Amino acid sequence: MKRESKYLIPFLIVCVIALAAALASQFTPRAPAPLVKDEGAPATASPFISVQYRFGRGYIGDNWQVYFNEPESSADRSDYADGIDAPLASAIDAAERSLDIAAFELNSKLIYEAILAAQRRGVATRIVTDDRHGLGDDSNTALRDLRAAGLPIVADNRSGLMHNKFIIIDESAVWTGSWNYTLNGTYRNNNNVLVLESAQAAAAYKSEFDEMFERGEFGARSSNDGVISMGEEAGEISIIFAPEADEIAALRASIGAAQSSIHFMSFVFSLDELADAMIEKMTEPDFVLRGVFEARNSRASWSQLPALYCAGALVRQDGNRYILHHKVIIIDDDTVITGSFNFSNSAAEKNDENIVIIRDQVIASLYLEEWRRVWDSAQEVSPGEINCD
Repeated sequence: MKRESKYLIPFLIVCVIALAAALASQFTPRAPAPLVKDEGAPATASPFISVQYRFGRGYIGDNWQVYFNEPESSADRSDYADGIDAPLASAIDAAERSLDIAAFELNSKLIYEAILAAQRRGVATRIVTDDRHGLGDDSNTALRDLRAAGLPIVADNRSGLMHNKFIIIDESAVWTGSWNYTLNGTYRNNNNVLVLESAQAAAAYKSEFDEMFERGEFGARSSNDGVISMGEEAGEISIIFAPEADEIAALRASIGAAQSSIHFMSFVFSLDELADAMIEKMTEPDFVLRGVFEARNSRASWSQLPALYCAGALVRQDGNRYILHHKVIIIDDDTVITGSFNFSNSAAEKNDENIVIIRDQVIASLYLEEWRRVWDSAQEVSPGEINCD
Protein backbone atom coordinates (compact mmCIF):
# COMPACT_ATOMS: atom_id res chain seq x y z
CA MET A 1 0.00 0.00 0.00
CA LYS A 2 2.86 2.36 0.79
CA ARG A 3 4.42 1.57 -2.57
CA GLU A 4 1.10 2.31 -4.35
CA SER A 5 0.70 5.64 -2.55
CA LYS A 6 4.27 6.46 -3.47
CA TYR A 7 3.30 6.55 -7.17
CA LEU A 8 -0.27 7.86 -6.72
CA ILE A 9 0.66 11.40 -5.69
CA PRO A 10 3.02 12.05 -8.68
CA PHE A 11 0.38 10.52 -10.98
CA LEU A 12 -2.26 12.90 -9.64
CA ILE A 13 0.09 15.86 -10.07
CA VAL A 14 0.72 14.92 -13.71
CA CYS A 15 -3.03 14.62 -14.31
CA VAL A 16 -3.70 18.05 -12.82
CA ILE A 17 -0.98 19.63 -14.99
CA ALA A 18 -2.35 17.95 -18.12
CA LEU A 19 -5.89 19.04 -17.32
CA ALA A 20 -4.74 22.63 -16.73
CA ALA A 21 -2.89 22.65 -20.05
CA ALA A 22 -5.96 21.33 -21.83
CA LEU A 23 -8.18 23.97 -20.28
CA ALA A 24 -5.69 26.70 -21.08
CA SER A 25 -5.66 25.70 -24.74
CA GLN A 26 -9.39 26.32 -24.86
CA PHE A 27 -8.86 29.99 -24.01
CA THR A 28 -5.69 30.80 -25.91
CA PRO A 29 -6.45 33.77 -28.18
CA ARG A 30 -6.65 32.83 -31.82
CA ALA A 31 -5.10 34.78 -34.62
CA PRO A 32 -7.65 37.25 -35.96
CA ALA A 33 -9.60 36.10 -38.97
CA PRO A 34 -8.88 37.88 -42.25
CA LEU A 35 -10.92 41.02 -42.68
CA VAL A 36 -13.92 40.51 -44.92
CA LYS A 37 -15.22 43.68 -46.56
CA ASP A 38 -18.88 43.84 -47.51
CA GLU A 39 -19.44 45.12 -51.01
CA GLY A 40 -19.04 48.88 -50.93
CA ALA A 41 -18.57 49.03 -47.14
CA PRO A 42 -15.60 50.91 -45.69
CA ALA A 43 -12.60 48.75 -44.82
CA THR A 44 -12.51 47.75 -41.18
CA ALA A 45 -8.72 47.97 -40.94
CA SER A 46 -9.37 51.19 -39.01
CA PRO A 47 -7.99 53.98 -41.18
CA PHE A 48 -10.37 56.08 -39.09
CA ILE A 49 -12.20 56.17 -35.77
CA SER A 50 -15.99 55.86 -35.88
CA VAL A 51 -18.12 58.03 -33.59
CA GLN A 52 -21.85 57.51 -33.09
CA TYR A 53 -24.30 60.21 -32.07
CA ARG A 54 -27.96 59.83 -31.34
CA PHE A 55 -28.81 61.54 -34.62
CA GLY A 56 -25.70 61.07 -36.67
CA ARG A 57 -22.30 59.48 -37.06
CA GLY A 58 -18.75 60.59 -37.69
CA TYR A 59 -15.45 59.24 -38.95
CA ILE A 60 -12.13 60.72 -37.84
CA GLY A 61 -9.06 60.00 -39.94
CA ASP A 62 -5.61 61.51 -40.31
CA ASN A 63 -6.16 65.19 -41.09
CA TRP A 64 -9.80 64.73 -42.09
CA GLN A 65 -13.23 64.12 -40.60
CA VAL A 66 -16.56 63.19 -42.18
CA TYR A 67 -20.00 63.49 -40.57
CA PHE A 68 -23.49 62.45 -41.67
CA ASN A 69 -26.65 63.20 -39.78
CA GLU A 70 -29.41 60.63 -39.37
CA PRO A 71 -32.64 62.63 -39.59
CA GLU A 72 -35.54 62.07 -37.21
CA SER A 73 -39.03 61.98 -38.68
CA SER A 74 -40.55 63.21 -35.43
CA ALA A 75 -41.84 66.78 -35.42
CA ASP A 76 -41.21 67.07 -31.65
CA ARG A 77 -38.21 69.36 -31.38
CA SER A 78 -37.73 68.49 -27.71
CA ASP A 79 -36.30 65.15 -28.92
CA TYR A 80 -33.52 66.81 -30.88
CA ALA A 81 -30.16 66.51 -29.13
CA ASP A 82 -26.78 64.85 -29.66
CA GLY A 83 -26.45 65.42 -33.39
CA ILE A 84 -23.59 66.49 -35.63
CA ASP A 85 -23.78 69.94 -34.06
CA ALA A 86 -21.99 68.41 -31.05
CA PRO A 87 -18.58 67.85 -32.72
CA LEU A 88 -18.67 71.28 -34.38
CA ALA A 89 -19.49 72.96 -31.07
CA SER A 90 -16.56 71.07 -29.51
CA ALA A 91 -14.25 72.21 -32.31
CA ILE A 92 -15.36 75.82 -31.81
CA ASP A 93 -14.80 75.42 -28.06
CA ALA A 94 -11.22 74.35 -28.84
CA ALA A 95 -10.52 77.38 -31.07
CA GLU A 96 -7.66 79.47 -29.73
CA ARG A 97 -7.14 82.33 -32.17
CA SER A 98 -9.74 82.80 -34.90
CA LEU A 99 -13.10 81.76 -36.30
CA ASP A 100 -14.28 82.77 -39.78
CA ILE A 101 -17.85 81.62 -40.37
CA ALA A 102 -19.78 81.68 -43.65
CA ALA A 103 -23.32 80.71 -42.68
CA PHE A 104 -26.29 80.80 -45.04
CA GLU A 105 -28.47 80.14 -41.98
CA LEU A 106 -27.74 79.72 -38.29
CA ASN A 107 -30.18 78.95 -35.50
CA SER A 108 -28.59 76.00 -33.70
CA LYS A 109 -28.54 76.96 -30.02
CA LEU A 110 -25.51 74.74 -29.38
CA ILE A 111 -23.45 76.33 -32.14
CA TYR A 112 -24.69 79.83 -31.30
CA GLU A 113 -23.56 79.39 -27.68
CA ALA A 114 -20.18 77.99 -28.74
CA ILE A 115 -19.58 80.97 -31.06
CA LEU A 116 -20.59 83.44 -28.35
CA ALA A 117 -18.32 81.74 -25.81
CA ALA A 118 -15.39 81.82 -28.25
CA GLN A 119 -15.84 85.54 -28.82
CA ARG A 120 -16.03 86.18 -25.06
CA ARG A 121 -12.75 84.35 -24.41
CA GLY A 122 -10.95 86.47 -27.00
CA VAL A 123 -11.12 84.39 -30.18
CA ALA A 124 -11.24 86.75 -33.18
CA THR A 125 -14.60 85.86 -34.72
CA ARG A 126 -16.09 87.09 -38.01
CA ILE A 127 -19.29 86.04 -39.76
CA VAL A 128 -20.58 86.36 -43.33
CA THR A 129 -24.22 85.53 -43.99
CA ASP A 130 -27.10 85.86 -46.42
CA ASP A 131 -29.22 88.96 -46.06
CA ARG A 132 -32.65 87.27 -46.22
CA HIS A 133 -31.97 83.86 -44.72
CA GLY A 134 -29.40 85.08 -42.19
CA LEU A 135 -29.72 88.52 -40.63
CA GLY A 136 -33.05 89.15 -42.34
CA ASP A 137 -34.79 86.03 -41.04
CA ASP A 138 -37.48 87.42 -38.73
CA SER A 139 -38.19 83.95 -37.32
CA ASN A 140 -34.65 83.61 -35.99
CA THR A 141 -32.65 86.16 -34.00
CA ALA A 142 -29.45 84.15 -33.42
CA LEU A 143 -27.29 86.13 -35.85
CA ARG A 144 -28.76 89.46 -34.77
CA ASP A 145 -28.09 88.50 -31.15
CA LEU A 146 -24.48 87.69 -32.01
CA ARG A 147 -24.13 91.06 -33.73
CA ALA A 148 -25.62 92.76 -30.67
CA ALA A 149 -22.98 90.96 -28.58
CA GLY A 150 -20.27 92.66 -30.63
CA LEU A 151 -19.48 90.10 -33.32
CA PRO A 152 -18.78 91.68 -36.72
CA ILE A 153 -21.27 90.29 -39.26
CA VAL A 154 -21.47 91.10 -42.98
CA ALA A 155 -24.50 90.24 -45.15
CA ASP A 156 -24.41 90.03 -48.94
CA ASN A 157 -27.35 92.43 -49.53
CA ARG A 158 -28.16 91.27 -53.06
CA SER A 159 -30.60 89.06 -54.96
CA GLY A 160 -28.35 86.01 -55.16
CA LEU A 161 -27.70 83.83 -52.13
CA MET A 162 -24.64 83.75 -49.91
CA HIS A 163 -25.16 79.99 -49.85
CA ASN A 164 -21.86 78.85 -48.29
CA LYS A 165 -21.74 76.77 -45.14
CA PHE A 166 -18.12 76.71 -43.99
CA ILE A 167 -16.14 77.51 -40.85
CA ILE A 168 -12.39 78.11 -40.69
CA ILE A 169 -10.87 77.40 -37.27
CA ASP A 170 -7.49 78.86 -36.28
CA GLU A 171 -6.57 79.04 -39.99
CA SER A 172 -5.74 75.34 -39.79
CA ALA A 173 -9.01 73.47 -40.39
CA VAL A 174 -12.12 73.93 -42.55
CA TRP A 175 -15.60 72.51 -41.94
CA THR A 176 -17.69 72.49 -45.11
CA GLY A 177 -20.43 70.53 -46.85
CA SER A 178 -24.20 70.76 -47.33
CA TRP A 179 -25.11 71.35 -43.68
CA ASN A 180 -26.79 74.59 -42.63
CA TYR A 181 -26.19 75.30 -38.94
CA THR A 182 -29.85 74.98 -38.03
CA LEU A 183 -32.13 72.67 -36.12
CA ASN A 184 -33.73 71.45 -39.35
CA GLY A 185 -30.36 71.03 -41.01
CA THR A 186 -29.09 68.99 -38.08
CA TYR A 187 -32.06 66.85 -37.13
CA ARG A 188 -34.45 66.70 -40.09
CA ASN A 189 -32.62 67.06 -43.39
CA ASN A 190 -30.01 64.68 -44.81
CA ASN A 191 -26.64 66.44 -44.78
CA ASN A 192 -22.91 65.80 -44.87
CA VAL A 193 -19.85 67.54 -43.46
CA LEU A 194 -16.25 67.26 -44.65
CA VAL A 195 -13.50 68.58 -42.38
CA LEU A 196 -10.08 69.29 -43.89
CA GLU A 197 -7.38 69.71 -41.26
CA SER A 198 -5.06 71.53 -43.63
CA ALA A 199 -3.46 74.96 -43.44
CA GLN A 200 -3.41 75.05 -47.25
CA ALA A 201 -7.14 74.35 -47.53
CA ALA A 202 -7.82 76.83 -44.71
CA ALA A 203 -5.84 79.50 -46.57
CA ALA A 204 -7.91 78.95 -49.73
CA TYR A 205 -11.14 79.31 -47.79
CA LYS A 206 -9.85 82.32 -45.86
CA SER A 207 -9.04 84.08 -49.13
CA GLU A 208 -12.66 83.50 -50.23
CA PHE A 209 -13.96 84.62 -46.85
CA ASP A 210 -11.89 87.84 -46.99
CA GLU A 211 -13.34 88.62 -50.43
CA MET A 212 -16.82 88.58 -48.93
CA PHE A 213 -16.14 90.07 -45.50
CA GLU A 214 -13.55 92.72 -46.34
CA ARG A 215 -14.27 93.61 -49.97
CA GLY A 216 -17.97 92.81 -50.30
CA GLU A 217 -17.37 90.52 -53.28
CA PHE A 218 -20.14 87.98 -53.79
CA GLY A 219 -21.22 85.71 -56.62
CA ALA A 220 -20.00 86.16 -60.18
CA ARG A 221 -18.25 89.46 -59.41
CA SER A 222 -15.92 87.82 -56.89
CA SER A 223 -12.23 87.43 -57.67
CA ASN A 224 -11.63 84.27 -59.69
CA ASP A 225 -9.09 81.97 -58.04
CA GLY A 226 -9.79 79.17 -60.50
CA VAL A 227 -9.52 75.55 -59.39
CA ILE A 228 -7.28 75.38 -56.33
CA SER A 229 -5.53 72.00 -56.30
CA MET A 230 -3.45 70.50 -53.55
CA GLY A 231 -2.11 67.16 -52.43
CA GLU A 232 -2.89 66.27 -48.84
CA GLU A 233 -2.82 63.20 -46.64
CA ALA A 234 -6.58 63.05 -47.15
CA GLY A 235 -5.93 62.62 -50.87
CA GLU A 236 -5.78 64.88 -53.89
CA ILE A 237 -8.08 67.85 -53.30
CA SER A 238 -9.53 70.49 -55.60
CA ILE A 239 -11.40 73.48 -54.16
CA ILE A 240 -13.62 75.63 -56.36
CA PHE A 241 -15.49 78.80 -55.44
CA ALA A 242 -18.49 79.42 -57.68
CA PRO A 243 -19.78 81.00 -59.80
CA GLU A 244 -16.69 83.12 -60.49
CA ALA A 245 -14.65 80.05 -61.50
CA ASP A 246 -15.54 77.71 -64.35
CA GLU A 247 -16.98 75.13 -61.99
CA ILE A 248 -19.12 73.51 -64.70
CA ALA A 249 -16.03 72.61 -66.72
CA ALA A 250 -14.38 71.16 -63.61
CA LEU A 251 -17.46 69.09 -62.74
CA ARG A 252 -17.86 67.87 -66.32
CA ALA A 253 -14.19 66.88 -66.37
CA SER A 254 -14.62 64.79 -63.22
CA ILE A 255 -17.74 63.14 -64.61
CA GLY A 256 -16.06 62.56 -67.96
CA ALA A 257 -13.12 60.83 -66.26
CA ALA A 258 -15.38 58.24 -64.58
CA GLN A 259 -14.45 54.70 -65.57
CA SER A 260 -17.21 52.52 -64.18
CA SER A 261 -19.79 54.28 -62.00
CA ILE A 262 -21.40 57.48 -60.79
CA HIS A 263 -23.66 57.68 -57.73
CA PHE A 264 -25.29 60.95 -56.71
CA MET A 265 -27.75 62.33 -54.16
CA SER A 266 -29.06 65.79 -54.80
CA PHE A 267 -31.38 68.39 -53.31
CA VAL A 268 -31.62 70.17 -56.68
CA PHE A 269 -30.47 68.85 -60.06
CA SER A 270 -31.40 71.09 -62.98
CA LEU A 271 -28.13 71.65 -64.86
CA ASP A 272 -28.33 70.37 -68.43
CA GLU A 273 -24.54 70.32 -68.70
CA LEU A 274 -24.12 67.82 -65.86
CA ALA A 275 -27.04 65.65 -66.92
CA ASP A 276 -25.72 65.55 -70.49
CA ALA A 277 -22.26 64.55 -69.26
CA MET A 278 -23.75 61.72 -67.20
CA ILE A 279 -25.96 60.53 -70.08
CA GLU A 280 -22.90 60.44 -72.33
CA LYS A 281 -21.21 58.08 -69.83
CA MET A 282 -24.26 55.83 -70.05
CA THR A 283 -23.27 54.95 -73.63
CA GLU A 284 -20.15 53.18 -72.34
CA PRO A 285 -20.42 49.40 -71.80
CA ASP A 286 -21.42 48.31 -68.27
CA PHE A 287 -21.34 51.86 -66.93
CA VAL A 288 -23.48 52.28 -63.79
CA LEU A 289 -25.35 55.53 -63.07
CA ARG A 290 -27.55 55.67 -59.99
CA GLY A 291 -28.97 58.68 -58.23
CA VAL A 292 -31.39 59.90 -55.58
CA PHE A 293 -33.35 63.11 -56.08
CA GLU A 294 -35.03 65.08 -53.31
CA ALA A 295 -38.62 63.96 -53.87
CA ARG A 296 -40.43 67.30 -54.15
CA ASN A 297 -37.77 68.91 -56.32
CA SER A 298 -37.66 65.84 -58.56
CA ARG A 299 -41.17 66.64 -59.77
CA ALA A 300 -40.38 70.21 -60.81
CA SER A 301 -40.46 71.10 -64.50
CA TRP A 302 -36.74 71.84 -64.49
CA SER A 303 -35.67 68.58 -62.81
CA GLN A 304 -33.25 66.33 -64.67
CA LEU A 305 -34.87 63.18 -63.26
CA PRO A 306 -36.92 62.49 -66.45
CA ALA A 307 -33.90 62.95 -68.72
CA LEU A 308 -31.71 60.61 -66.68
CA TYR A 309 -34.48 58.07 -66.16
CA CYS A 310 -35.27 57.92 -69.87
CA ALA A 311 -31.57 57.53 -70.67
CA GLY A 312 -31.50 54.36 -68.57
CA ALA A 313 -30.10 55.64 -65.29
CA LEU A 314 -31.40 54.05 -62.10
CA VAL A 315 -32.97 56.94 -60.21
CA ARG A 316 -35.14 57.19 -57.12
CA GLN A 317 -36.96 59.84 -55.08
CA ASP A 318 -35.79 60.16 -51.50
CA GLY A 319 -37.84 58.83 -48.60
CA ASN A 320 -37.10 61.51 -45.99
CA ARG A 321 -40.26 63.07 -44.58
CA TYR A 322 -38.39 66.37 -44.63
CA ILE A 323 -35.56 67.15 -47.11
CA LEU A 324 -32.69 65.35 -48.78
CA HIS A 325 -30.18 68.20 -48.71
CA HIS A 326 -27.01 66.49 -49.99
CA LYS A 327 -25.18 67.86 -53.03
CA VAL A 328 -22.93 64.86 -53.61
CA ILE A 329 -21.50 62.95 -56.56
CA ILE A 330 -19.37 59.84 -56.01
CA ILE A 331 -17.23 58.73 -58.95
CA ASP A 332 -15.65 55.26 -59.36
CA ASP A 333 -15.71 54.61 -55.60
CA ASP A 334 -12.66 56.85 -55.13
CA THR A 335 -13.73 60.45 -55.76
CA VAL A 336 -16.27 62.61 -53.94
CA ILE A 337 -17.74 65.94 -55.02
CA THR A 338 -19.39 67.81 -52.16
CA GLY A 339 -19.96 71.31 -50.78
CA SER A 340 -22.75 73.87 -50.83
CA PHE A 341 -23.21 73.83 -54.62
CA ASN A 342 -26.63 72.62 -55.74
CA PHE A 343 -26.55 71.33 -59.31
CA SER A 344 -28.65 74.29 -60.42
CA ASN A 345 -28.53 77.36 -62.64
CA SER A 346 -28.79 79.64 -59.61
CA ALA A 347 -25.70 78.06 -58.06
CA ALA A 348 -23.82 78.31 -61.34
CA GLU A 349 -24.80 81.91 -62.09
CA LYS A 350 -25.89 83.95 -59.06
CA ASN A 351 -25.15 82.45 -55.64
CA ASP A 352 -21.90 82.33 -53.70
CA GLU A 353 -20.87 78.68 -53.33
CA ASN A 354 -17.99 76.31 -52.65
CA ILE A 355 -17.16 72.87 -54.05
CA VAL A 356 -14.64 70.27 -52.89
CA ILE A 357 -13.49 67.43 -55.12
CA ILE A 358 -11.53 64.93 -53.05
CA ARG A 359 -9.89 61.79 -54.40
CA ASP A 360 -9.54 59.30 -51.58
CA GLN A 361 -10.88 55.74 -51.52
CA VAL A 362 -11.59 55.64 -47.79
CA ILE A 363 -13.53 58.91 -47.77
CA ALA A 364 -15.34 57.86 -50.96
CA SER A 365 -16.34 54.58 -49.31
CA LEU A 366 -17.93 56.48 -46.43
CA TYR A 367 -19.92 58.69 -48.78
CA LEU A 368 -20.95 55.63 -50.75
CA GLU A 369 -22.17 54.01 -47.54
CA GLU A 370 -24.30 57.11 -46.89
CA TRP A 371 -25.55 56.97 -50.49
CA ARG A 372 -26.66 53.36 -49.99
CA ARG A 373 -28.48 54.28 -46.79
CA VAL A 374 -30.34 57.06 -48.64
CA TRP A 375 -30.94 54.81 -51.66
CA ASP A 376 -32.40 52.00 -49.54
CA SER A 377 -35.01 54.34 -48.06
CA ALA A 378 -35.83 56.03 -51.38
CA GLN A 379 -38.78 55.26 -53.63
CA GLU A 380 -38.54 53.87 -57.14
CA VAL A 381 -40.13 55.87 -59.93
CA SER A 382 -43.66 54.54 -60.42
CA PRO A 383 -44.39 52.85 -63.77
CA GLY A 384 -45.98 55.34 -66.15
CA GLU A 385 -45.00 58.32 -63.99
CA ILE A 386 -42.54 59.52 -66.61
CA ASN A 387 -43.28 59.58 -70.34
CA CYS A 388 -40.12 58.87 -72.31
CA ASP A 389 -41.73 59.01 -75.77
